[in-house]
Amino acid sequence: MSRVQTITIGPGDGDQRLDRWLKRHFPHLAQGRIEKMCRKGEIRVDGGRVKASTRLEVGQQVRIPPLPEPDAERAAPAAAPKPRVSDADTRLIQDAVLWKDDHIIALNKPPGLPVQGGSKTTRHVDGLSEALRFGLDEKPRLVHRLDKDTSGVLLLARTRAVAQALTAAIRHKQTRKIYWAVVAGVPTPYLGEIRYALVKALGHGSSGEGEKMICVHPRDVDRTEGAKRAHTLYATLYRVAGRASWVALEPITGRTHQLRAHMAEIGHPIIGDGKYGGSGQENLGDGWGAQLGGVISKKLHLHARSMTFEHPVTHKRVTVTAPLPEHMKHTWDTLGWTEDLAADDPFESLQ
Repeated sequence: MSRVQTITIGPGDGDQRLDRWLKRHFPHLAQGRIEKMCRKGEIRVDGGRVKASTRLEVGQQVRIPPLPEPDAERAAPAAAPKPRVSDADTRLIQDAVLWKDDHIIALNKPPGLPVQGGSKTTRHVDGLSEALRFGLDEKPRLVHRLDKDTSGVLLLARTRAVAQALTAAIRHKQTRKIYWAVVAGVPTPYLGEIRYALVKALGHGSSGEGEKMICVHPRDVDRTEGAKRAHTLYATLYRVAGRASWVALEPITGRTHQLRAHMAEIGHPIIGDGKYGGSGQENLGDGWGAQLGGVISKKLHLHARSMTFEHPVTHKRVTVTAPLPEHMKHTWDTLGWTEDLAADDPFESLQ
């Protein structure tokens, strides 16, 4: 067994998960052992308890408890090998590539495909990205997320340095994301903003699709434990009588389920959103109910249409645009809309 060590996070090692940093420095450590040491408080960062998913920053000090020697760890039963990405999934994820260079890959994530794995999720973008190496040694890294049922632009970085730069840009609101959605009813005013804070509902899962968020009025944020401020811009582009509208959405903050919770809170849930809109209801013209009925798909109608960012290597402004998924294309065709009807920047008058 080794002795207790304290290691300072150096340049180039910041903004990465604790478990990934540990595996780089101690390759023989299994994920289960890392999580157990975190739960028991044996691994600490700047003296505090942490989770395996805690992100490290340059200058922080990590306390490492005595570790078994590599040979002892290897003597334990070997973990099952990671499944190979099937030929069908390889085609699916490679066909989803919208744009790439030596540093970044932009995908049009299919609806229904989770971005990351969980206890019961084995097929996800993070795993399938093994098929997106395209000649590089490193597997592309996720730099942000989309909900499982949301489609559209998803960026992956092809190196650690680019991942750090893009993650920082997103955190500091230096990127721009525009979503398209179909919502029940017609939001008024047609152009506006929503500033309800969000707090996780009790009794729902700790992360991912199990979560449900509750909106909190801005005046109540400071006295609501766990509430986080959230800000969304919306623009109503086209409508079908009073029943439904095509809206553009721009999340200024990036909270879990922000767009879905915000639109439901103002009485215009996104079509197909059972979690926030009441999946069994049809909208009868009063602005409520998350299904339109008839031939309109019951799938979620939320799509990350475009993302604009400064390229961390070339420093050029890049905009990536994703075409609609099939179920939303069908809805557009049914309602007589075409993708080219929307302005490139529907929020120009709000800038």
